[in-house]
Amino acid sequence: MAAVTASMVAELRARTDAPMMECKKALTEADGDLGRAEEILRVKLGNKAGKAASRVTAEGVVATAVVGGAGALIEVNCETDFVSKNDAFLAFVNALAGLVAEKAPADVDALAALPLSQEGFGPTVEDVRKGLIGKIGENMSIRRFKRFEGAKLASYLHGTRIGVMVEFEGDEIAAKDVAMHVAAMKPAALSSAEVPADLVAKERKIAEEKAAESGKPAEIVAKMVEGSVQKFLKEVSLLNQSFVKNDKQTVEQMLKEKATAVKGFTLYVVGEGIEKKVDDFAAEVAAQVAAAKGQ
Repeated sequence: MAAVTASMVAELRARTDAPMMECKKALTEADGDLGRAEEILRVKLGNKAGKAASRVTAEGVVATAVVGGAGALIEVNCETDFVSKNDAFLAFVNALAGLVAEKAPADVDALAALPLSQEGFGPTVEDVRKGLIGKIGENMSIRRFKRFEGAKLASYLHGTRIGVMVEFEGDEIAAKDVAMHVAAMKPAALSSAEVPADLVAKERKIAEEKAAESGKPAEIVAKMVEGSVQKFLKEVSLLNQSFVKNDKQTVEQMLKEKATAVKGFTLYVVGEGIEKKVDDFAAEVAAQVAAAKGQ
């Protein structure tokens, strides 16, 4: 049986907003596995347990650019929110977005090798990055980017932390509205059929455990599970979601009304999926005391 520490309980609470004791019970049941404990809380507490799951702690900026018929979406990370507002850092990120759209680098390494001069640093993107690190005194890294070509593009930035690029045909205002909708509702896929299989499998497992607790006959349980999965697919697929500007119609219905077709979308949220180190100062002091006693 794995030991359940206070820091593990705190992390699970931060992920789920569940009560501390429920978090401790779930971690004990899951033998210390945070992912499994989160699933257990979803079964016991419903969707409330997942409402904090989108919180991220890594800092940085998302930027977009459209050059000619090509577009770019990019995320560049730094260590603190303070630096994410630094003018030199923002200028660097915007310059990178333009380079991605214009030069079509294959990956981050190829982007880092492209010519760039800023703040007296250069002659490459990597040289500018290293120079800014020295000047600002904080590490920064190019995390990811995507280039778009061959379709009309609509972009939306919610501040500098959420960025969306939509590939479409038809009305530009409708496409811009879709980009804003994606930033607000964060769909997992364009349609139900395109929702990643691992997400569907995870949701099905949670639904099965939840339905099993009802004590109902197997055939009823199977219908409950399928109903839950279908509800989940509608909630996370863009075309099936209720349109944020008019919840009486779906995004698909709005697009049909505007004679517009969305071919795809890309959503970046700063720090998504990155775990930021949290120092446990009490544990650190205790370790230092223990080490001193052992000398």
